Amino acid sequence: MPAWLVGAASALWLGILTSISPCPLATNIAAISFVGKRVANPRDVFLAGLAYTLGRSLTYLGLGILLVGSMLSAPYVSHVLQKYANKLLGPILIVVGMFLLEMLQFHLPGLGLRSKMGAWVEDGGIWGAGLLGMGFALSFCPLSAVLFFGSLIPLAIRCGSPVLLPSLYGVGTSLPVFVFALLIALGARSIGKTYGWLTRLEHWARVLTGIVFVVVGIYYCLAYIFGVFS
Repeated sequence: MPAWLVGAASALWLGILTSISPCPLATNIAAISFVGKRVANPRDVFLAGLAYTLGRSLTYLGLGILLVGSMLSAPYVSHVLQKYANKLLGPILIVVGMFLLEMLQFHLPGLGLRSKMGAWVEDGGIWGAGLLGMGFALSFCPLSAVLFFGSLIPLAIRCGSPVLLPSLYGVGTSLPVFVFALLIALGARSIGKTYGWLTRLEHWARVLTGIVFVVVGIYYCLAYIFGVFS
């Protein structure tokens, strides 16, 4: 399987895992519910969900271009990263896996973006939903920060992809938004059940991904740092 395809699939999965984590999932649902109360018809609810998704995706794309592009554009930094990427990736994967398994934890200081965004989007309608998506994307929770900065960015650097991988990550973070926007637009009464199902899915997906990250990280350390398989 081509390396870029593996990287693309990994970026999309990291985005999905981020989106179904409790904190981002709760903000996604709150945002769509908030906007859904201020639009006139189901079509506008769906368009608001689409605008929210686009705003969130573009924010991650911008961060990816800024962080990954700037590192790859510096010849010396790019050379070092490409040369030592496999050696660095092993320990990074192990640490991220430990965060996913809740063996390590940290707390981020609140940026206050969520409370401020409510006032900005109050009368913004569909376009306000896009602005809300941008604000929520920048308001990182601890787990989403670990997945984005600790996994997605190193993966994008290793693959030399400042555009494709961050874009796919952004799409992944927004997938549940489509589901809930459709449920709201169709007047579905199963939103609570869907939320509960996604919460259970998040636990097992996070644990499984954490185990995979740790195992792959150990393999990378043994192979590229200690040369066990050479």
